[in-house]
Amino acid sequence: MPEEALIVVDMQRDFMPGGALPVPEGDRIIPIVNGCIRKFRERGALIVATRDWHPENHVSFKERGGPWPAHCVRNTPGAEFVVELPADAVIISKATEPDKEAYSGFEGTELEKILKENGIKRVYVCGVATEYCVRATALDAVRLGFETFLLRDAVRGITPEGERRALKEMESAGIKIVRCDSV
Repeated sequence: MPEEALIVVDMQRDFMPGGALPVPEGDRIIPIVNGCIRKFRERGALIVATRDWHPENHVSFKERGGPWPAHCVRNTPGAEFVVELPADAVIISKATEPDKEAYSGFEGTELEKILKENGIKRVYVCGVATEYCVRATALDAVRLGFETFLLRDAVRGITPEGERRALKEMESAGIKIVRCDSV
């Protein structure tokens, strides 16, 4: 049984250009992430996809005093995945309660339990946005004892400076920065 998982973070329509909360050029990594999914699938890795799956009245929305416009509302087109996930991919829905924010795929979910039940020791993280949900998910993974890799060519951030800070923080925490085509 493979001991590795690919965690695809929040590759959803609302985070792409034209969406409610777009990551600049987020769509440019779609083919790279799809390639990573195929590569890890062929190796027998567990494929996990996190998604924001907000109720209409989520605390993070500006209408409720949060910092963000309404985005990734469950069962709307904006919450749909934009990458090609296999039918057996594990879908992790986060930030599903109206009064709780969650950036990490581990926060308020069964992700840690699922990884451990599947014998996962190494995780590879890709997706959007580098400074927010990618960062939080990768930092939680390493904190929980998983050997953690960030797929640098398969992430996109909001700003270059924010992305640089996040990469430095992740590297300092013990996360290895690699490229999908080199693993």
